[in-house]
Amino acid sequence: MKVCSLMWAAEMIGLSMLGRVRAGKGLMPSLTDTEVDALHQALDDEYKAWTIYDQVVHDHGPARPFIRIVESEARHIEALRRLFTRYDVAIPHNPWPGRVPRFASVGEACLAAVDAEVENVDLYRRLMQSTTRSDILAVFENLRQASQERHLPAFQRGASREGRNRGPNPPAAVSRQR
Repeated sequence: MKVCSLMWAAEMIGLSMLGRVRAGKGLMPSLTDTEVDALHQALDDEYKAWTIYDQVVHDHGPARPFIRIVESEARHIEALRRLFTRYDVAIPHNPWPGRVPRFASVGEACLAAVDAEVENVDLYRRLMQSTTRSDILAVFENLRQASQERHLPAFQRGASREGRNRGPNPPAAVSRQR
């Protein structure tokens, strides 16, 4: 009878471990499908940003702010990849090389990057609703802050700087600013 009880207990423990993965210290519960989807969305967005900004550097040289922000995007990717590893989720490859827009000028790229960073902030606000896990929330919040407080202002300055380098504003632009 004790042998059967021990086998049953071992089987139950084994079954309860199916929903858990080894992660750092101790066992962590598996992610929900919603959390896995949120990680995928975040990583895809960071891959896309890195690829676009890297393409701008490739096309236009080490232009500011792209040269610095492309490095930042690489750190964002690594932060997300650590979460994938921690929760034993397969890390997808970057699907964006060769599929991103190219820009005629750094100023044009800065204008597009402003829009992309605004969308990125909104993405992270939405993704933060997908989990209560403090480690995932901390990464999402850090990435949201980087977009809102550092990347967005840098691209806005870059777009403004490029606009000044083109000469006076056309009349239509002047009337819109008033």
